[in-house]
Amino acid sequence: MTFQPTDVAVVLGTRPEIIKLASVIRALGDRARVVHTGQHWDDAMAGRFFEDLGIGQPDVRLTGMSGVGRAEQISAGIAELAAHFAAHPVAAVVVQGDTNSTSAGAQAANYLGVPVVHVEAGLRSFDRGMPEEINRLVVGAIADMHCAATEQAVANLLDENLPAERIALTGNTVVEATREAIARAESAERFAVEPGAKILATIHRPENTDDPAALERVLEALIESRSNVVLAAHPRTVAAAERFGLTEMMHLLDVRTGLGHADFLALAQQADLLVSDSGGVQEETTVLQKPLLVVRRSTERPESIAAGFARLVPPSEDLLAAIRSALGQSWAHLRETPSPYGDGFAGWKIAQIAIRLGDARVE
Repeated sequence: MTFQPTDVAVVLGTRPEIIKLASVIRALGDRARVVHTGQHWDDAMAGRFFEDLGIGQPDVRLTGMSGVGRAEQISAGIAELAAHFAAHPVAAVVVQGDTNSTSAGAQAANYLGVPVVHVEAGLRSFDRGMPEEINRLVVGAIADMHCAATEQAVANLLDENLPAERIALTGNTVVEATREAIARAESAERFAVEPGAKILATIHRPENTDDPAALERVLEALIESRSNVVLAAHPRTVAAAERFGLTEMMHLLDVRTGLGHADFLALAQQADLLVSDSGGVQEETTVLQKPLLVVRRSTERPESIAAGFARLVPPSEDLLAAIRSALGQSWAHLRETPSPYGDGFAGWKIAQIAIRLGDARVE
C-alpha cells in the first residue's frame, strides 16, 4: 500500500475490534489504513477474521505488543504507532472500545497532534478495578470525537463535562456486524449440538481467568447445570485452565476453539441461554434476541440489562441457581424486543465523522 497523508488510520488489535470496525473500514474505502497492533495475533484470534469479514489483511502490522504484560503492551504500542505516524502521516485515527490497543492508538495520535475518533465511546462500569475501565477513561480524556452507541453513553460523557459538539450518537457497529455474520453463517448442521437445554458459554475476562477460584466457580456451575453446554474457548481461558489444573473440568464440557464470528453466532442461534463475561456478547444477544447471564462484578452495558436481554450475576450470587432459573423461564417476549444499540448504520456514520475530521485537519 502507498501511504497518503489523507489516510484515516484504523488502529485495532483484538478480535472484537476487527469485528466491530469492519463496517467502518468498508465505509472508509480507499481512505482506510488498517493498523494491527499485534495485541492478539494468531489464526484463531485474528488472522481469519480479516478475510471472513471481507476487509483483506491489515496494511500495517506491529510487533511490540504481542506476548507481553499490559504496561509493556501499551508503552510498546505507543512507541511503534508514534514512529509509524511520524514517518507516514495520517489525517485522523479511529480507535474502538477499551483495549490496550485502543489506549495506545489514541495516545500515540494525540501526542502527534492527530485527531482521534473513539468508537463505542462513553461506556462506563464505574469499576476502576477493571483494566478496560481505565482504558475507557484515558481515551475519553484524549478523543476529539466521541461516537456513542446509546443515549446512556452520551449522558455519561456529558456528565464528564465533554462539549456536546464533540459527541455523536451513532449506534453500535455490533448491530450490522451481527446481522452480516448471521447472514453468512455456515450451515447449522456443522455446529449441531445434542437436543435438550443448550447453553453457549464464553469466558475470558481477567476477573474470571486470572483467579483459579473464579474460573472454577464458572466451570463448576456449567457442569452442574447438567445441560448441554458448549464452551467457545478463548486461548486465555484454555491457558488459565492448564495453569490452575482445571483441564479435567474443561473436558466435561463441549469445548470449541478457533470459532469464527459467524460460527459463534450459528451456535448462539441454537442456544437457549448464553453465559458470558464478554462485552460484545452483551450487545450481540440483543440482536440475536436471546437471554444472557453476565458473569462479572459490574457491566458498562446497562442497556442490555434494562432492555431485558441480560442479567448480571456477580461472584456474590449463586451462578448455578441463576442458570437453572433462566432455563426455566420463557423468553418468547425477547423476539418482540428491539435492540437498544441502533439501526445498523453506525459504521457509515462513524466513517463520515472521521473523514470530515481528517479533511478539516489536512486543509
